[in-house]
Amino acid sequence: MFKLAWASLWNRRGSVWLTVLAIAVSTLLLLGVERIRVQTQDNFANTISGTDLIVGARTGSTELLLSSVFHIGNLSNTMSWQSYSYLQELPGVAWHIPMAMGDSVQGLPVIATNDSLFDYFRYGNKRPLEFAAGHNFAAANEVTVAVLGAEAASELGLRVADDLVIAHGTGEISFSNHEAHPFKVVGVLAATGTPIDRGVFIPLAGQGLVHGDYLPADVHGHDDSHEHEHGHAHNEPPVYTLSAVLLGLENPALALRLQRTVNTYKAEALSAIMPGLALQNFWRTLSLFERALVTISGLVVVTGLLGMLTTLLASLRERRREMAVLRAIGAGPITILGLLVFEALLVTLGGTLLGTLGLYAVLLFGADLLQSTLGIQVTASLLTKRELALLGAIIAAAILLSLYPAWRAYRNALADGLTVKI
Repeated sequence: MFKLAWASLWNRRGSVWLTVLAIAVSTLLLLGVERIRVQTQDNFANTISGTDLIVGARTGSTELLLSSVFHIGNLSNTMSWQSYSYLQELPGVAWHIPMAMGDSVQGLPVIATNDSLFDYFRYGNKRPLEFAAGHNFAAANEVTVAVLGAEAASELGLRVADDLVIAHGTGEISFSNHEAHPFKVVGVLAATGTPIDRGVFIPLAGQGLVHGDYLPADVHGHDDSHEHEHGHAHNEPPVYTLSAVLLGLENPALALRLQRTVNTYKAEALSAIMPGLALQNFWRTLSLFERALVTISGLVVVTGLLGMLTTLLASLRERRREMAVLRAIGAGPITILGLLVFEALLVTLGGTLLGTLGLYAVLLFGADLLQSTLGIQVTASLLTKRELALLGAIIAAAILLSLYPAWRAYRNALADGLTVKI
């Protein structure tokens, strides 16, 4: 049966190759969308871990999440340093990471913080931030220093000991650069696959300096580590407002109670969100686009299979002489039916195999391009159970569709007998 089906396909190899190519492209698109969907969701969920609460000025949970975790958008309100001091004193708070945003370097977000970020921030499976080169703020003992994320360092072309100038605002082009206070790069973080990679991190006092909140005279003897935010003269804060504060609790079970405490704080309108829950809710808002992508790729697969069906039907009239020859050498109608189904199976297997190989070629050679242009990080891992199930569904659908032309060929074989009727 295999030799017979292969010989028949080879005799019509022009149209068959086009059908195989159509199925391959359909398979590549379907598996590619599925791979991007799953890995994007995983990367999305792994952006932050170990943080129990995110606190900011009263705003929506999505806005606070996007600003503090993904460094996207601008919060219209900020919280006072006094509220940050209040959060530090709350019972059950184990650590806190203050964040002030609003500046940029060539479109990359500048996040003013302290060494708490490098000590306590976790991503993925509670993985800590690691330095690929250099060190944190405290080791430099200066306020005009910066630590770059891996992607930021690559995009800016900067290394440790290089200088950079931050700009006011978050656009790629700014007409207000803080050129009077250049920052020296003292560290570069290892790649994380999260928005941390695109960040430019400076001390809170550094941002206060360029904005006039922190006087140069106060710099001497100042230690900007997370244990000494109030170390300069007159106990004035390095900045007067913050965009958000990440909180880690001694017991995660306290999160609900502390969230309610923060949300009902009377001195200032604050919002406290649980990052894990906020991430899930935000991803659900994107589910419509996710389903649309899967549906479109599924329709492309159906189109490819219908092309195969059309090719089989169109060839039936041309192959009636071939069927008569097969009947003459003893092939029964069931054999004719099985031959066409087997041909469809071979074409589909070839298309799905070619499409799968194409997927891995894209993942191996185009991963960097996807990362740099679309910000999508995908890996060339083994096919998942769901991806294998999708391949199985394509093959099963092809077999089902081939039954109609196979039945037509069966009917023709019964009607024609050994004589070709044209």
